[in-house]
Amino acid sequence: MHAYANPTRFLSLARPLTPFLLFGGIAMVLAACTWGLLATPAERLQGDTVKIIFVHVPMAWLGMAGWSGIAIASISELIWRHPLASHAARAIAVPGALFSLLCLITGSIWGRPAWGAWWVWDGRLTSMLVLFFLYLAYIVLANETSKGNGQGRIAAIFGVVGIINLPIIRFSVEWWETQHQGTSISIMGKSTIDALYLWPLLVSAIGFSLLFGAIVLMRMRASLAQTKVDARLKRIAAE
Repeated sequence: MHAYANPTRFLSLARPLTPFLLFGGIAMVLAACTWGLLATPAERLQGDTVKIIFVHVPMAWLGMAGWSGIAIASISELIWRHPLASHAARAIAVPGALFSLLCLITGSIWGRPAWGAWWVWDGRLTSMLVLFFLYLAYIVLANETSKGNGQGRIAAIFGVVGIINLPIIRFSVEWWETQHQGTSISIMGKSTIDALYLWPLLVSAIGFSLLFGAIVLMRMRASLAQTKVDARLKRIAAE
């Protein structure tokens, strides 16, 4: 990890990797969604509405994975003072919030015909909503600390503490009575999803993951460029 602590070395990798992730992700998402919508049959009970799974599930996975990335970057910033850690955490926050919001929206669309309501205060839905608000709070903290208002480590501490919500999201369907369906894919890789749905779902998840990575790299590059511009302006002002 420290091999790419130098921004110049990091950028030498990020520049060519960004378009690969971006266009590769777009291609895989389009292929997976087309495959899922046109080549999979309607589900026996839910009909065609179940096909929203190809967007909803990757959004949920990446919303949670995004906060895991923030927590890892925050730990690197707090313990090892990794020079790119704060840039990485801040770069993850906005796409993480967006994917969490899309998870909530697509979940509501899916839940309306299944539950007869757009929203229920279910354990998993509520904890996912909490995750979205955690992202918003982190974005505000990160913006304030980047302006020098307060200590820069506050956002990093918040990023580590917020990870407590992830196991709540993961195990909420097992801990409490819930309307949300149980876990379909276990940590050990076992799945209760029919193969006709599982394979396009996995391709979609990989595609959205590549898109997420591309967005993070683009935001990191922009953040590093802005830091360089700010430093140059300070030098000019001091002369």
